[in-house]
Amino acid sequence: LSELPAPRPRRFLAHAGMPLQSKRLSSLAALMTVAAAAPLGGSAAAATATATAINGTVTATVAADGVHGHPSATQEYPSYPDFTLWLVEEFETPLDLNSDPFWTWSDGGLGEGQVRFEKDAIKFEDGKMIIEASVNDGTGPQPQWCSHAESGAVGPKKLRSGEMRTRHNMFRYGIYEVRMRAPTVQPGDTKVDGNYISTMFAYRDAKFRHWREIDIEVTGDTESSVTMNVLNAENTEGWRPDIQSTKQFEAEGQNVREDFHDYAFVWTPYGITWYFDGEKVGEHSPKERLAIPDLSTKIMMNLWVFNSAYGFGGPEGQNNRYPLRSEYEWFRFYKWNHDDRYPCADGSTDCLTVDDWYLSGNNPCDGIPQSGRRNGAVPCSASASECRIDVQMASAAGGSRNKTTAQDESYFFFP
Repeated sequence: LSELPAPRPRRFLAHAGMPLQSKRLSSLAALMTVAAAAPLGGSAAAATATATAINGTVTATVAADGVHGHPSATQEYPSYPDFTLWLVEEFETPLDLNSDPFWTWSDGGLGEGQVRFEKDAIKFEDGKMIIEASVNDGTGPQPQWCSHAESGAVGPKKLRSGEMRTRHNMFRYGIYEVRMRAPTVQPGDTKVDGNYISTMFAYRDAKFRHWREIDIEVTGDTESSVTMNVLNAENTEGWRPDIQSTKQFEAEGQNVREDFHDYAFVWTPYGITWYFDGEKVGEHSPKERLAIPDLSTKIMMNLWVFNSAYGFGGPEGQNNRYPLRSEYEWFRFYKWNHDDRYPCADGSTDCLTVDDWYLSGNNPCDGIPQSGRRNGAVPCSASASECRIDVQMASAAGGSRNKTTAQDESYFFFP
C-alpha cells in the first residue's frame, strides 16, 4: 500500500481565479481507505479491499453545491474516491446553536472532569469556532442540575466550558477532518504543560445502551501530544479499561498550541485510520480486541479538564491559567459512498431508528424528546425558559466578555 503526498489545493475566487491567502486548504496527505465493492449488507465475498492514495497533483476538487452546513461559496474542496463531501463548517459567520439544522450544544459534564458544558462557552470570532474553559466563581447564570446530554443530574463544577455537537446520531462511515489549535496553558508561553483535553470525535449518544466512540484528543501533557481512542461496549454506565483501545502519537518538532494543525480519521467497516497533517499516525484494524464501531453517532468537539488527580490530559494541571481556549478553523465530513443508510439522504431525520433516538437529547433547547429510560428510571427534564434569549441583549452583554488578549483578561489558577 503506497502513501503519496497529498494535494494542497489553494482557495480561489470563483470570478477571478486568483488565489486567496486567508485560509490554508489542506487535505489528507495519503488517504488509504478500505472500501467495499458492494453497499453494506452485501456478502463478504463481494467486498473487495482497495487501497487508494491521493497523489501530489490536484486532479479533483468539488464545489460546495449540495453540501450541507456552511461551506464557502468561493472555495473548492478536495475530492476523494469512494467518499462524498457532505457537511462543512468554515465558521465564517456565527452559528445559532439553538436553531441550526445540524449543530447544537451540550449541557453535560463528564464525571471525571472539572467542567460543565454551557452554550455561552462556545464562541465564534474571526472566522473560527472557539471553545473556552473558564472559572465558575459562582456569579452569573448557573447551569441547571438536570443535564439532557447526561440523561441525569450533574453536580456543581469548578469550571465552565463548551461542547459543540450535531443534533442527532446520523453520522457513521466516512472521513472526519478538522483544523484546530490546542489551548495555551499560560498566556504568552506555549511551552508550559498543563491539563486539558481538546477534541474532535464521533460518539453514540446516549452511551448507556450502546457505547460507540472514535476519538482525537489533543492533551496538555506535552506541546505535541495526541491520543486516539476506540470505545465499544454494551449496557454500561461508566468507563472501564476493557472497553477502550488507545494509541498515542507525539508530533515531534510540532507545537500544537502555537500553530493550527489538521487532524482526521477515516472510518469504514474495515478499519479506522488516523492522520496528523496528512500523515498516517494510527490504525485500528478488524483483528484488534475491540470491534470496529458499527452504529451511527454524533460529531462532537469539546474542551475539558480532568479532575484534580489529573489522571489524563497532563499531570501538571496546577499550571493552568484560565481561560483556556481551543480554536477550530474548519470542520469537514465526507460520507463513505457504500453506506446506504447514514446520514439521511436529504439531511432529515427520516433514516433514524428508534434506537438512534434513545436518550439522544443534548440540552433543554433542542426540542428533542428524551425517548427511553436509564436504568428503568425516566430521565430528568431541565427548564427551557431561557432558551431564546434576545440576540441583541446577548451581544451587548458579551461585547467586553469576548475579549481575549492578556491585558484584557484576569487569569485564574486552580490547584
